[in-house]
Amino acid sequence: MRLLLLSDIHANHTALQAVLNDAANRRYDQVIHLGDALGYGPHPREVLDALRELDAVCVLGNHDDMLLQYADGRRETKDSIVSMALMWQLSRLSERDVAWVRLWRDGIDDPHVGARYRHGTPVSLDEYTDSVPAAREAFAQWQGRLGFVGHTHVPAVYATLNSPVGDWIKAQHFTDGGSYMVPPSTRVILNPGSVGQPRDGNPQASYAVFDTARAHFEVFRVAYDIERAQEAALEAGLPQVLAARLAIGK
Repeated sequence: MRLLLLSDIHANHTALQAVLNDAANRRYDQVIHLGDALGYGPHPREVLDALRELDAVCVLGNHDDMLLQYADGRRETKDSIVSMALMWQLSRLSERDVAWVRLWRDGIDDPHVGARYRHGTPVSLDEYTDSVPAAREAFAQWQGRLGFVGHTHVPAVYATLNSPVGDWIKAQHFTDGGSYMVPPSTRVILNPGSVGQPRDGNPQASYAVFDTARAHFEVFRVAYDIERAQEAALEAGLPQVLAARLAIGK
């Protein structure tokens, strides 16, 4: 099976469409979205429609969860960029859209692939797998072999192997794309990066394909019409910083 791995679209349909056009040239069997379809961007309905059409397996991200909290009155609105974007998006979504997001789970174990899908780390919605120490802590709390996460907006692999001298952790990042073959007996946490708001200094959209038969993970970076996405954000009245950051990948 080949998994198309998407994460952190953040309501940027312009970037998502470029990714899907690129991915159409590569065979895949199942789409996995690792959280934060919503938040920040100007296209919440379009992104949810696209994920539905793909029959994507979606896990809950922290921004998706915050939107549900606002919808239920369980969270007070704040004078913040995050809150402003989510409240605007909530006003644009239908009851059907919100009801679908409610079905997303905080983590999924896939017995067919032997993998866990979760937004932050294999054991957390909100924590970040963004460093060797963070990965070491996650591996200590989770004994699975394949973990797929998002949240950092940085495509990366963290790998650990038990050895006579103790566990070692190795990190590899994919600023310009690249591939990684999962070695036998190695446990890994794999992050495809962000479709809609990369934060590794490369503004190109990021996604990955994982071949379960070969245990092969490949990250692709895709150029998209950033100016168009920026114009849509500004026309929606979203904070200017959300448009500006798209051009610098931060």
